Amino acid sequence: MQSRFRNWSDVRNFLAVVREGSTLAASRKLGIAQPTVARRIGALEHETGLALFEHDTRGFRPTAAARALVPLAEAIEAAAEAFAARTMDLAQARPIRITAFVSNFSPRVTDILSEFSLSHPGVQVEFLPGVKPLDLLAGEADIALRISRETPDPSLICRKISSARFTLFGAPSYARGRGLPASAADLAGHVFVSFQSGDLPSLYQDWLLRHVAPEQIIMSFSEFGLMEAAVRMGQGLGILNLRMAEADEAAGRLLRCFEPPEDLTSEHLLLVSPEAYRRPEVRAFAKFFAPRYAALFR
Repeated sequence: MQSRFRNWSDVRNFLAVVREGSTLAASRKLGIAQPTVARRIGALEHETGLALFEHDTRGFRPTAAARALVPLAEAIEAAAEAFAARTMDLAQARPIRITAFVSNFSPRVTDILSEFSLSHPGVQVEFLPGVKPLDLLAGEADIALRISRETPDPSLICRKISSARFTLFGAPSYARGRGLPASAADLAGHVFVSFQSGDLPSLYQDWLLRHVAPEQIIMSFSEFGLMEAAVRMGQGLGILNLRMAEADEAAGRLLRCFEPPEDLTSEHLLLVSPEAYRRPEVRAFAKFFAPRYAALFR
């Protein structure tokens, strides 16, 4: 008769009964109900076509067939334990790769990441700062913090963090020389610096060009930090994120020109690759990080 043995978990029950001498003792060892152990031993005997135990008042005694199978069962047990250990090693060796604009990795965000690391010491996190949107579906990163007006791919796991609001800012030195515009209709006579990267949609450059003459944009930078520095130095007005500018605005180092135009508002999203989300450490990170990160923007 051909064996129909196919349930590998029954090997664990079989070895426990051999070692403990009864289904009751085996159930205590395994942490499962005694009837379940007895039922699985019966199923294993049925599938193999072998009598594996003799049952009497002293418990379960393995038959000659069972004793012959013990070394093979122990080999399966050792292989399963090695498999589990190896999967754990591989999981711990794979860092969670997070891509975001460099300013997203602020001290407050770093504090959240440090808190996660303390509670998950075996999980590594790798930062991929930059303006280029990496392809999560192609495996270029696991998690992205992204500000965009575009609808993300529906196969990505998406969590809205906030609505990111932008407007024009200038330095006090600029305001002393030229004043500040009171609205988007009041931009004549002003000069601007802009940020434009071939890796990103030109939302902010396009907004400026809809409202000012091209010659009013006196400098355009492919590095956001350089554009921001030019605004701080008073070289021109520039579009900045309200949240990123709030500390300098509160200290008087940057001056807001007017309230954020609606057509500059974008969605601040946390996106997770579906393949990465199947990893338990990535799910744990997303569950831990997302609400704490979102709280920074309330």
